Amino acid sequence: MATTGTAAFDFPRLRAEHDLAPTELNAIEERLDGDNRRLTGRDDDRGLVFLLRDTAGRPIGIAAGYSWAGIAELKLMWVDEACRGLGHGSKLLDAFVAEASARGVRRIWVATHDFQAPGLYERAGFERMGEFAGWPEGPSNIILCRTVAA
Repeated sequence: MATTGTAAFDFPRLRAEHDLAPTELNAIEERLDGDNRRLTGRDDDRGLVFLLRDTAGRPIGIAAGYSWAGIAELKLMWVDEACRGLGHGSKLLDAFVAEASARGVRRIWVATHDFQAPGLYERAGFERMGEFAGWPEGPSNIILCRTVAA
């Protein structure tokens, strides 16, 4: 019997795998990123991460995301509760924006909740582009964007 070369896809199984190993999830995401590179002709995607550590080396703050095709997304912004209000969030955000700008990024976007830090982003020149009320139930999810000067 002849094979069509698609035997791996003949009998797909849908399964819940909510605890998928990060390595496998990263490998799948890399396949998507490869498709995006091929379809756009842009292969300049890179991680963009600044980590703030205390004197013992423990992480107490992070600004993490990526740059690609002239844009950047800030996906993770966090400062340890004991270290908040000391300017660390602004320092992390400023570093993220500066590096994105150095890479030629024109726009940076971030999603945050109204109970998190929309004011931090607005003070840094981000503008509200959209808001999803009741996301999650009760609070709002706010989408902000900053255009970086050339």
